[in-house]
Amino acid sequence: MSTDNADDATDDAGSDSGGHCSTPDSDGEVAEEIAIISFGRKMDTAEEIKAEIGDRYETIDIIEYHGDVFEEHWGEYDCFIGLMASGIAMRKTAHLLDDKWEDPAICVVDEELTWAIPITGGHHGANQVAQDLATMGAVPAMTTASEAAGKQGVESKAKAMDAHVVNGDSTVKTNLAVLDDNLGPVARLEGPKAVLVGDDVTVLKRNKDDGVVIGTGSVSGASKESFLAAWEQALEQTDYDVDDVEFVATATRKEDEEGLLEAAQELDLGVVAFDKETLLDHEGPTPSKSKELIGWPGVSEASAIAGGAEQELVLEKIGYENEVTVAIGR
Repeated sequence: MSTDNADDATDDAGSDSGGHCSTPDSDGEVAEEIAIISFGRKMDTAEEIKAEIGDRYETIDIIEYHGDVFEEHWGEYDCFIGLMASGIAMRKTAHLLDDKWEDPAICVVDEELTWAIPITGGHHGANQVAQDLATMGAVPAMTTASEAAGKQGVESKAKAMDAHVVNGDSTVKTNLAVLDDNLGPVARLEGPKAVLVGDDVTVLKRNKDDGVVIGTGSVSGASKESFLAAWEQALEQTDYDVDDVEFVATATRKEDEEGLLEAAQELDLGVVAFDKETLLDHEGPTPSKSKELIGWPGVSEASAIAGGAEQELVLEKIGYENEVTVAIGR
């Protein structure tokens, strides 16, 4: 997995590895196997963490701290939760760090669950764990540049789109482009084709051979329950179910809708937000009042088309309780 928590050039420029994901069926950043490293006196807190977030991971083990604990278990887990001071975790793991795409992520948290601090592998599991710890009241202190700026880095885009980064070293330049608002939407390319790219092009490979995209829009403040019900209703009108969904697509003006994000999180789906220009290029067949009122096309159909591999609709827009609209694309 990862050795650093910064997506800037100074930390990655010296790497001579290929920077590709070690497991082709992983997106390279999702932590699935977790170890909580805890001092004996903090075991009750470790148990609380496991009870609260354990069902979100394939494995979550609790291991009592000793001087060589990280070295002993290095490579066995995707992410370590260090129930300890950040300085201890850094001193005990610094000599083990080798390659950002291979090393486990590390997130430290204090006994009172006040702060959850990713210290290595922010884009490769630690930010994810910090966000889960936030459900227990901890403040996720994420310092990766794109997240600090409120933007979605390319590794996060890969996670949201159920894909993995093929050429990791390229993310130095593409994440700088994210910070400068110069990256634009992810381009879809279906083969067979041969592609020649430079070192400033990040290649994302889909984890699934096929799947569908939920395109969704809503009124402001729509609830999580409304999104879940709307998506379920839409999928029932197709031959697909939740397991076939690659991600949820929407518009950038809707990407902070709390109900949408909570619903996607409950289903373990990523959210990809498309800008106005991209949606206008992929406008759906159903007329939308928003085009006349604010210049945006109908979000659900346009985002479903823009996000789909074949950029076609499986299901045209349907509405739910005058709150949520849904279209299914592939």
